[in-house]
Amino acid sequence: MRLLNVKNIILGVIFIFSCNSLIHAQLSEKDQVRLDELMGKMTLEEKIGQLNQYTGDYEATGPIRKGGDKVEEIKNGKVGSMLNIKGVENTRILQEFAMQSRLKIPLLFGLDVVHGYYTTFPIPLAEAASWDIEAIEKSARIAATEASSGGVHWTFAPMVDIARDPRWGRVMEGAGEDTWLGAKIAGARVRGFQGDGLGSTDAVMACVKHFAAYGAAVGGRDYNSVDMSERMLRETYLPPFKASVDAGAATFMNSFNDLNGIPATGNVFLQREILKGEWDFQGFVVSDWGSMGEMIAHGYCKDEKEAALRSIIAGSDMDMESRVYTHELEKLVNEGLVPMALIDDAVKRILTKKFEMGLFDDPFRFCNPEREKAALNDPSNREAARDIARKSIVMLKNNNQTLPIDIKSKDKKVKTIALIGPLAQSENDMLGFWSISWPDGDIVSLEEGLRSRLPEDVKLLVAKGCEINTDSKTGFDEAIEIARKADIVILSIGEALDMSGEAKSKGHIRLPGVQEELAQAIQGTGKPVVVIMNAGRPLVFNWVADNMPAILYTWWLGSEAGNAMADVIFGDYNPSGKLPMTFPRDEGQIPLYYNYFSTGRPSFGDHDLLYKSAYIDMPNSPKFPFGYGLSYTTFEYSDLVLSSKSMSSKDKIHVTLNLKNTGKTAGEEVVQLYLKDRFGSVIRPVKELKDFRKLMLQPGETKSIIFDIDAEMLSFYNNDLQWVAEEGEFELMIGSSSADIRLKESFELK
Repeated sequence: MRLLNVKNIILGVIFIFSCNSLIHAQLSEKDQVRLDELMGKMTLEEKIGQLNQYTGDYEATGPIRKGGDKVEEIKNGKVGSMLNIKGVENTRILQEFAMQSRLKIPLLFGLDVVHGYYTTFPIPLAEAASWDIEAIEKSARIAATEASSGGVHWTFAPMVDIARDPRWGRVMEGAGEDTWLGAKIAGARVRGFQGDGLGSTDAVMACVKHFAAYGAAVGGRDYNSVDMSERMLRETYLPPFKASVDAGAATFMNSFNDLNGIPATGNVFLQREILKGEWDFQGFVVSDWGSMGEMIAHGYCKDEKEAALRSIIAGSDMDMESRVYTHELEKLVNEGLVPMALIDDAVKRILTKKFEMGLFDDPFRFCNPEREKAALNDPSNREAARDIARKSIVMLKNNNQTLPIDIKSKDKKVKTIALIGPLAQSENDMLGFWSISWPDGDIVSLEEGLRSRLPEDVKLLVAKGCEINTDSKTGFDEAIEIARKADIVILSIGEALDMSGEAKSKGHIRLPGVQEELAQAIQGTGKPVVVIMNAGRPLVFNWVADNMPAILYTWWLGSEAGNAMADVIFGDYNPSGKLPMTFPRDEGQIPLYYNYFSTGRPSFGDHDLLYKSAYIDMPNSPKFPFGYGLSYTTFEYSDLVLSSKSMSSKDKIHVTLNLKNTGKTAGEEVVQLYLKDRFGSVIRPVKELKDFRKLMLQPGETKSIIFDIDAEMLSFYNNDLQWVAEEGEFELMIGSSSADIRLKESFELK
């Protein structure tokens, strides 16, 4: 639709806007007066300046648009925010330029603090594997404390996109495939970043991204289109965003994709109707990098003028790096195509956050060098990073009790360990994608972590074996030689840090290079092998999975990676992680997820599948299912009791069961509760995660667990998009993973 034909759209948006999109700022009476007075003094050019965000010249996280003098624009009030600036020295300099502007409106400084600032925590997907909501919130809290001490006001996190396709490189930024777990983690991250509330000098504004459905990009190809029903959107992809609003998220970021033919940046339905309308979101929306201008490449806008028009109409308040607002908005207002009310609403949303952050009282309140030094050198931050890192490790296999490796007992059989693999000595790769680089960063490699723990009478032999992504096998002989000298081999393989992340989509998610061949060569020595798999996404590694006795999936664990891995390898920490994404056997199965629909010809198991919904050349089942993860101990589930076999929509059913540690080691278990609606007005998934408990038990200890089931847990969107709980039969499943159901029972909603 061209500019000459947008009047009906504008009139419709103004109606929506007037009904439900006016911001009612949560400011003190004094600050509300100050805000209104400031708005009265601002020229249109200065208002548009507040909607403009530039990157700094230090580091870019997208394609930079050249042109203009940023410093002069800041001095002239033409910039509202900067990104990719960190450190009190740098932020103070730019803020001082802003204080030279006519109205002295302070800048907001944003940065991608995705999984840590100075202290790097595990990538978000790894943290999700911990199933430890308190630890995840603590990780974000520490990141906020460090980032705010360096003059950062705003983090472009959390990413809460539900992702069912591991070919998409950005799965590493999110919480995986499950909506319920994703919503819990989204709320935790928002609370962690924002702490006691905006205005606290150890809090940063959260920016929930990417709104919306970016994780469902066709083919797992980054920036690609998304096409889905509104019921799927609301039921599967929007709940983590709503949970973020409920947690008080300050800002949202829209996404690069189009949704059903409309780019998210210009999507009235997403931003005006749902976010600012239904959900009454009072923060502001920032575009993703250049996404306003990219609507031209989408074929949705013919030029920057139309891109600016559609963006402001849709509710995109701040333009990150496309510059279409600075180039075109003033003309659009003067031509009567953009009502001044839309500009004022966007400006008020941004200025409100600056008031809430206390920047009008003191623009430099986040620029304290002493506080920065103290925050970045707090040893407790490293302790927390180590704790969440080891909680994020998932043990996928442990035949013949290969793990843990005994290095302490007097009669230990292990006297020599061979550490082999391209990631054995790597430091930077342990940080993973979206980490912040520091010249003095202290990163613990796997070798360093192991050596710090080994007694003098245990030798560690090290060989790289091969590079991560080349065809050279020149290091194989050395690796085989030291493997033969050892009692056990630790093989560290996987991805480099730049192989998963934004713009890192892959058609094949196998082990790169000749790493699998290295594994085969080491296995040929006959020595027991512990595989350490470092990656930012689920990989396909069938030969390793089938032939190696022990496998730890360690993702990218951050600053304390080596120490955390050593804690698990030597048994000082019992692994408790569970997979937040399904691991496929083959790329041909993707997208693969546990909460699928049954179909009219369902397949049960991997045999006798003729005329069933199945492949003829591979099993349907995943290699490792959602929720899966082993422990050094074993757990027994028993005594499932429901307080009633029926309930009304106003009642609750109390579910109790016992969990016993039947092994010889203390350990944690994630007890997972799934529900299935057997018959509905629309078909329902075969099972859906609806609750879990993570408990620590000593050997022989039994604990009683209580769950409550209410109508909200049974509700879904019907064909009329009504949120309902329908009468009927439900199946309750409790187990150790989505595929390992230990206890079952049924009940009825009447």
